[in-house]
Amino acid sequence: MMSTAKKHDVFQAIADPTRRSILKLLAEKELPITEISDHYPMSRTAVSKHLTILSEADLVRARKVGREKRYSLHPIPLAELKEWLSFYERFWENKISMLKHIVEDGNINEITIVDKKNDAE
Repeated sequence: MMSTAKKHDVFQAIADPTRRSILKLLAEKELPITEISDHYPMSRTAVSKHLTILSEADLVRARKVGREKRYSLHPIPLAELKEWLSFYERFWENKISMLKHIVEDGNINEITIVDKKNDAE
């Protein structure tokens, strides 16, 4: 029986900086592997492996044009990532607002520096 489960999810796919960079490239336009490979100091085989992972996560689509495959961004699965990150955005906004308040008021003494190494002892 054939499994319909994805081999890689969106989080695994974007974990690698090269794959994130490939997604940026493909956001601009559809490209064949030869043009994608020109942007990286690695073999086409290595780029192909990255494209396979992105395809398995459904972030990239390939279509045949003549003798070559052209790859394009399929951004819909990124909504899952956006949804997950939006939960944590309120924490970032709170910290940024607090820092802005402290800096604008000149109350540098309010900043507490946490030394995690010493806290663990």
